[in-house]
Amino acid sequence: MPIRTASARWEGNLTEGSGTVKTGKGGYQGNYSFKSRFEEGEGTNPEELIAAAHAGCFSMAFSKGLADAGFTPTSVETTAKVHLDKGDAGFGVTRIDLESVGDVPGIDDAKFQELAEAAKENCPISKLLKPGAEISLNAKLA
Repeated sequence: MPIRTASARWEGNLTEGSGTVKTGKGGYQGNYSFKSRFEEGEGTNPEELIAAAHAGCFSMAFSKGLADAGFTPTSVETTAKVHLDKGDAGFGVTRIDLESVGDVPGIDDAKFQELAEAAKENCPISKLLKPGAEISLNAKLA
């Protein structure tokens, strides 16, 4: 399997500095800063990139699970909300809320929910994140 890479560069101190992040193959490059991470400033942040990775991984895993069960989806659209909270030990990602809508012909809601839960538990990014963060799922049929 290939090894995936990304890089980041930060210049200056924590609150006044700024940086850039980019994926290894050049699919994404963006700016980030203290304000984009801890306030509402322009640019991206590590938690937003984790949310993108989780939403993408879950959508692919869910689509595979649906197809393997005989229900090829027209589409699966997922939003991941990563919660960065400050606790006694400092900042940490405490919770991720997945919200997914699937357009899946011929499936009933019970089977849809079963396969959504399986995807949540088994997608590689969920497996990576769930030891330290609670992961919730709200899955709906379109």
